Order: sequence, then structure tokens, then C-alpha cells
Amino acid sequence: MNTRAIALLSAALATTLALAGCSAGATDASGGSSPSSSNSAESSGANSADASFAMEMVAHHEQAVEMAQVVLDKSGVDPRVAELAQAIKDAQGPEIDTMNSWLDAWGAGGSMDGMEMGGTMSDADMAALNSASGADASKLFLEQMTVHHQGAIEMAETEVRTGQNADALALASKIIDDQTAEIALMKDIRDTL
Repeated sequence: MNTRAIALLSAALATTLALAGCSAGATDASGGSSPSSSNSAESSGANSADASFAMEMVAHHEQAVEMAQVVLDKSGVDPRVAELAQAIKDAQGPEIDTMNSWLDAWGAGGSMDGMEMGGTMSDADMAALNSASGADASKLFLEQMTVHHQGAIEMAETEVRTGQNADALALASKIIDDQTAEIALMKDIRDTL
């Protein structure tokens, strides 16, 4: 197991333990259980799966926005690819803000920098995209973003199975629908490049 995977698992475990600790009740003077004051995630209807989903998807989306900007900064990129890159940036930027606001409200969060989730690009992948030009950049972006979207869909499907926060579940379903449609569009564009 590589160090990135270990770091990711460690962060996920830390989040799970932190949220589990938040959900533990405190014992009151009568010996009964009373809710912990740090129980913000559970009181908002969020569980550890919701927090993990939001943290991981924020980092995942941030890379997608970065990839889109790389393509938008290039000349000679197929206009359909540039339009798709702008659409991805426009959709995922606000979703990042939404998920960060949830994490703040839930008292969860932390940096996922340098951690690898399904479908994320390596440093070498990002370097290849940065150095590609014109039609090569268009094709590479479509190939990489397809893999990236597949990873996001898997993460969102896990949230649908294991999460409980209604807003997070709705966003996960939206990500599945939106990114499945974008994968089909990317295939169609690739086939005509």
C-alpha cells in the first residue's frame, strides 16, 4: 500500500473516530446519558460517512477544477472540450463551497492535500496535461476527466449507500447523474477528435 493510500485511510479513520466521539453521550449527574455538546454532526443528521464524503469530494472536485483551468488556459483546444471544462468548473466550484459549509457546520473537516482518492490524477498525470497542447491536450483532458469522474461516481455511490444527511445524499445523487452524463458526452467528443 502506498503512502498516499495510507494517509487517506488514516484521515478517514481519524474523521470516523472524531465523529464517533462526538456522537457518544455524556453521563449526567443522575447517571443518565445526555448529548455531548460537540455532537454537531449527529445533531445535523450527518454521520461519519457524510463527513468523509464531503471531505474527500472537496479534494476531488478541487483537482477537477484545476484540470479544467489548465485546459481553459491553453490555445488550440477543441471548443467542445473548452466548453465542457468551463461547465465542470462552474458546477464543481459551488459544490466545493457547499460541502465546505457542511463540514464547518458539522465540526468536521481537515486537509486532504496530497491524498489520493479514486480517479484522482497523479503528479505525473497533471504534468502531462500541463505540457500537452492543442488536440493532444483536448484528448488527454477527456481521457483523464473520464477516469476522474468514474472515481467521483464511486465515491458518490458509497455516500448513497452509507450516508444519512439528506443534503449530502441529494448532492451525491446529483454528482452521479451529472458526471454519468458528462462521461457519455466526453466519449462522444473523443470519438470525433
